[in-house]
Amino acid sequence: MKFTALATLIAILPPLVRSAATSNPFIFATPFLIPEFVDEVKTAVANLSDPSLATQAAQVENIPVFFWMDVAAKVDTFGTYLAAANASGADQLVQAVIYDLPDRDCAAAASAGEFSIANGGATLYKNYIDNIAAQIEKYPNVRVVLVIEPDALANLVTNKSVPKCAGAESTYIELVSYAISKLQQQNAWLYLDAGNSGWLGWPANLSPAAQLYGKVLSGAGINATVRGLATDVSSFNLLRGAEDKAAAPNPNYNEELYINALAPFLVQNNFPAHFIVDQSRSGVSNIRNSTGDWCNVLGAGLGIRPTTNTGNALIDASVKPPGESDGTTDSTAPRFDPHCVQSDAAQPAPQAGTWFQSYFETLVRNANPPLLQTVQ
Repeated sequence: MKFTALATLIAILPPLVRSAATSNPFIFATPFLIPEFVDEVKTAVANLSDPSLATQAAQVENIPVFFWMDVAAKVDTFGTYLAAANASGADQLVQAVIYDLPDRDCAAAASAGEFSIANGGATLYKNYIDNIAAQIEKYPNVRVVLVIEPDALANLVTNKSVPKCAGAESTYIELVSYAISKLQQQNAWLYLDAGNSGWLGWPANLSPAAQLYGKVLSGAGINATVRGLATDVSSFNLLRGAEDKAAAPNPNYNEELYINALAPFLVQNNFPAHFIVDQSRSGVSNIRNSTGDWCNVLGAGLGIRPTTNTGNALIDASVKPPGESDGTTDSTAPRFDPHCVQSDAAQPAPQAGTWFQSYFETLVRNANPPLLQTVQ
């Protein structure tokens, strides 16, 4: 089961006035804790022999995470969570990631999905989106925040030299626009994925990226809205702070610099400049050989935990459940990616989306800010 701890960095904005384009969904909301993630953490804690580390690790179960709908079968589980949140009372917020495009992960292999364009994947994906919309409509009193398709559009900005990405371009654009058009419920807030500072943050990528996001939103219909973009999903970049040596010479070397640089281009392309930033594994800097190294980076630590104090009015909040693998080191596995056996990747590692106990322990030990070693 895959989740994302979008460490909730929330801008202080006025109370909700319902419009996905003008209101911050996290204000006065209570994030719903995903039961399976809580259970995974409890099991991990039970396997720890160090009492201090166990005390620190136990705190992770209270970090709100995003539920990844990386196969269509998980939409029913999403509905179960919405029902549970609805039963819990007012102001509940369920966080989820839509991640099932056909020919998914076109520039890599570790997260290749269940649908293919050649085998009717576009129709199957539309049905997947329709089912998500139907679940949301059942529970109008539950706020839903959705991150839409990590890596997909970013790949279209920089990786069209990869044949699979070039072949998927029109389908990706059509289907992300379709998702936006079908998820316009009054209780849903949408954030399209926008890569990270080490990817789209380079100055030459800013304008093309903004143009693409504007095109995708326009394709959803004249009245369609989104809240904004999600950055650093499942990655390791700092929100703000000193330059990571791997980022040089990119002037937008952290997420805040990237966000501030991208925002004016988004406005020019009629796309809302609001952001959520994943900081769940961004507690340690200067541990990668390249900012393009994304698989189970060795020495990583938990980053900023959920907070309403982002220090930047552009940033609503922050997505990856800490403890789950990015990809396997087994070169014979069907979703093996060479990034997972690089010198700065933790090894051996299990398949993407499965629990990685030793990596979880490292994230806890290296948390910045640190987790409490004793609970009062």
